[in-house]
Amino acid sequence: MTEPIKTDVFIIGAGPCGLFAVFELGLLDMKAHLVDILDKPGGQCAELYPEKPIYDIPGLPYVTGHGLVEALMAQIKPFGATFHLNEMVETIERIGDPLFRITTDAGQVFEAKVVVIGAGGGSFQPKRPPIQGIEAYEGTSVFYAVRKMEAFRGKRILLVGGGDSALDWTLNLVPVASHVTLLHRRDQFRAAPDSVNKMKALVEAGTMDLVLGQVTSLEGADGQVTGAVVKGNDGSVFTLPCEALLPFFGLTMKLGPVANWGFDLRDGELIVVDTEAFETTQPGIFAIGDINWYPGKLKLILSGFHEAALMAQKAHHYVYPGKKLTFQYTTSSTSLQKKLGVA
Repeated sequence: MTEPIKTDVFIIGAGPCGLFAVFELGLLDMKAHLVDILDKPGGQCAELYPEKPIYDIPGLPYVTGHGLVEALMAQIKPFGATFHLNEMVETIERIGDPLFRITTDAGQVFEAKVVVIGAGGGSFQPKRPPIQGIEAYEGTSVFYAVRKMEAFRGKRILLVGGGDSALDWTLNLVPVASHVTLLHRRDQFRAAPDSVNKMKALVEAGTMDLVLGQVTSLEGADGQVTGAVVKGNDGSVFTLPCEALLPFFGLTMKLGPVANWGFDLRDGELIVVDTEAFETTQPGIFAIGDINWYPGKLKLILSGFHEAALMAQKAHHYVYPGKKLTFQYTTSSTSLQKKLGVA
């Protein structure tokens, strides 16, 4: 067996909630290792919408997904967390009270007194539209996420979908692309009303097009799409020229091995936790962020930050049993400021 890596806390998921957990744990003298299936920290913020604006982070009127991740990485720098990327946890075994042995698909073995699951919705992947042969274009001219808007500058773009992602990226790409068309199967949208109104205003102004119908096939060769064959709601069939196709049909969330770890699950997808410390039904294992559920749960990043703070208070009792924990404020505590390197 590989010699285990020992740490106070093992965090599954390096998204915003997992990153902020490092900060809260660090303030209380707990070291953390993080594992993530992606190749970089940041979770969905980094993978799916690095340039998408976020408006509801307290104190930040505007920040991109990438900007938020960068700020969190800077905030946790004093605590020296270790990242294990491109890895997925396969097993969690209780070997003490408290002590867990965790193994990953890369053969790494960890031992920790506390486990924190901050894996968002689990392993996530975009829903692929039912278009025959679309795989040949993926990554070249068919994209399920926008990582750099500049890649679409001057191009003729067709976006497909009616949710927030489709509408948000439509509005963001209009100033960048040479022409934008939004295709949706009906004239009703699941997106924020303000976004829908802005989109319709652009259509009325002739700045972009809105088409009702569904893509039936793609035209093009060598991975480069040149057009999408569309069946309109009126039964007509026509081709919409495009150089890039962006289908936003949502994400398929898969818990993967998490589903087999003996947690109380809601709807088979969300880990039930208490609201005192966001601990699961397995003592010493916590779940924060979008992957957990409790009455009144809101899937907001700011909610995950709150959950991370309370989790750290309870985690301290497992890592330092019998040690009294005195609550302190970073604004007035010299010891906390020393840990942050600002004293």
